[in-house]
Amino acid sequence: KMAADTSVDILQKVLENEILQSTKVVEEHLDAEIQKLDQMDEDELERLKQRRLEALKKTQQQKQEWLSKGHGEYREIPSERDFFQEVKESKNVVCHFYRDTTFRCQIMDKHLTVLAKKHIETKFLKLNAEKSPFLCERLRIKVIPTLALIKDGKTQDYVVGFTDLGNTDDFTTETLEWRLGCADIINYSGNLMDPPFQSQKKYGTSFTKLDKKTIRGKIYDSDSDDD
Repeated sequence: KMAADTSVDILQKVLENEILQSTKVVEEHLDAEIQKLDQMDEDELERLKQRRLEALKKTQQQKQEWLSKGHGEYREIPSERDFFQEVKESKNVVCHFYRDTTFRCQIMDKHLTVLAKKHIETKFLKLNAEKSPFLCERLRIKVIPTLALIKDGKTQDYVVGFTDLGNTDDFTTETLEWRLGCADIINYSGNLMDPPFQSQKKYGTSFTKLDKKTIRGKIYDSDSDDD
């Protein structure tokens, strides 16, 4: 018992010492930073201020430019011709190929509306697949909904149905955000190695199996069982 108590005491002392040491290091670092600021002359501080202002101005200008190109809101474009124009003027574009009769497209709409406001660095569009047969063929879009992820005018990736989103209709906006982050089509601040839908599984979310059908190049709903 005595020996056990002694080792606990020693451990406690070691820990206290560790904490003291690390606190000391932090304090020394802060002191050094404060000293550095104290030693800065007026000119250096002014230059620092100017650099900050320049950076802020640049960010603001970039934001305005994006907004002027239709970023910041989720919009429907009327035709295939508009698609080419929209894609040409923006570096990052997410385009949802939808169909009115497919209920999963409405689920996608809900999430994209939120993400368009949050990620103004990316343009979010929707296009009626039935009105754009040429594009659907060219981009090989067979399943609705499909998101085409376009970078510098080239289609880099697709989100087809809900397969990548945890295979469930009640995936979260965060899950879609993570998937777009994986494609580097938005500035994603979370951890790409930790998909949000993994935590959903713990709560026993019912997962719907999605069927992908692409017979003879015809477009199918991702929720159709047969045709």
